[in-house]
Amino acid sequence: MTTNSVKLLDVVALTVDLPEYNLWRGQVGTVVEMLAGGIAFEVEFSDRNGRTYESIGLRPNQIMVLHFEPISTDAKSEMVKA
Repeated sequence: MTTNSVKLLDVVALTVDLPEYNLWRGQVGTVVEMLAGGIAFEVEFSDRNGRTYESIGLRPNQIMVLHFEPISTDAKSEMVKA
């Protein structure tokens, strides 16, 4: 994943377990802040009622952006697999 593929308010999923934060691979969060000039991201994890239960800084290799619409061929060629 390239850092420019992650944007503010993107919905992301964890690609790693973070047991020290009680967060597990596949949990879904929202990017709420760009950190360190865009090389890290503050991701907020909330329950179904919208209550935040964790907010943590993550590196691009710890998350993947979720897509709710088909990705165009042009956009796919710009993506890099982690």
